Amino acid sequence: MKDFERDYSDFKDTPFYEHGDERPSNRSGNPTFYEVMDAHVKRRGFLMGGMATIATGLFGSALVGRAALAQATAPSGLLGFTPVPVSFEDTVVVPQGYRYQVLGAWGTPITGDMPAFAPDNTGAQQAMQTGMHHDGMHYFPIEGSSEDGLLVMNHEYIEPRFLHAAKIQGQAFDGDMVTMRDDGTRDDDDVLKEVNAHGVSIYRTRKTADGTWEIVQDPHNRRITGGTEMEIAGPVRGSAHVVTKFSPDGTKTRGTLNNCAHGVTPWNTYMAAEENWAGYFVNTGEQPREHDRYGVPDDESRYKWELAASGADEFARFNAAATGASATEDYRNEPNTFGWMVEIDPFDPASTPVKRTHLGRFAHEGVVFAPPVVGQPLVCYSGDDSRFEYIYKFVSSAPR
Repeated sequence: MKDFERDYSDFKDTPFYEHGDERPSNRSGNPTFYEVMDAHVKRRGFLMGGMATIATGLFGSALVGRAALAQATAPSGLLGFTPVPVSFEDTVVVPQGYRYQVLGAWGTPITGDMPAFAPDNTGAQQAMQTGMHHDGMHYFPIEGSSEDGLLVMNHEYIEPRFLHAAKIQGQAFDGDMVTMRDDGTRDDDDVLKEVNAHGVSIYRTRKTADGTWEIVQDPHNRRITGGTEMEIAGPVRGSAHVVTKFSPDGTKTRGTLNNCAHGVTPWNTYMAAEENWAGYFVNTGEQPREHDRYGVPDDESRYKWELAASGADEFARFNAAATGASATEDYRNEPNTFGWMVEIDPFDPASTPVKRTHLGRFAHEGVVFAPPVVGQPLVCYSGDDSRFEYIYKFVSSAPR
């Protein structure tokens, strides 16, 4: 796999490329997870071959490969439902006797003025609605209830062609395009809507008498977006690496972006993972190592937020070039405030999200905590979802 992908001069041409994937940027000689996986797949292939041989002996030579394995490992019926058939239809299929329900689709009002979804919703309205493209999700019970709790979910990325559907109606527009003005800038509200469609949604949901679920207007409900103020904690806090015009003392930043999978701490808080964040920035000047290593583009950013027509600071920060006399006058360090795990307390709507720099900076896929043991250090694992990277294990310096 690793050698096959490296046959392509442009990583965007690989068969597995998805819009938003960051360019490979690991230039070290350390064994990557691809190499570990290659070895594992070879071993797994041997084991599966052995299983297929056993299955063939049991069921006859007519059953080979996947068919043999499928029959050899067929469900026993102990789960209590009839399995659904394999299907390539673009629809939800559930077993007989089950049903599904869409809960919290993009644009669902959850807080503030509760604006109803409409194709021409403003950027401010999007900040009161669920964001786009849900990923990591966790249900936090209220008082231990399985029928009343807080649902917390990430919003990994956006598609401008849908966000601005009312504006671009009738135009040819694909998933890689953004709305541009004739002068090469972008409308501020278009950018704001895109920023606010990222982040995390928290809302209360409960089961009703007829068995369906509803979203409840509740003080716990809130949106955390790509512009929400956040604390920087851990060893990076206050360092020269995160000094910006917005935070000259390097203690805070704005927003969380491209949140993929998630995690839940042993103390019942939510951890949002910042995955393919580097492409949200651009640095057309001289790139420091911390930009180049993580793949900050040197030509254009993914959504061109830095081109907002007003030049407002909240959007100009996505230009990571050194434009001032020092880091306190520009956003050369803004990318360094991303790539972290972000801790959010869903039960305290007044709390400020915290970027936990102890857990490392990379394209976090998520985080998984090992079961905590009293008197022993806490342990968790997090993977870098960029190509040719690693899985990390973190061990606390102090026991639980």
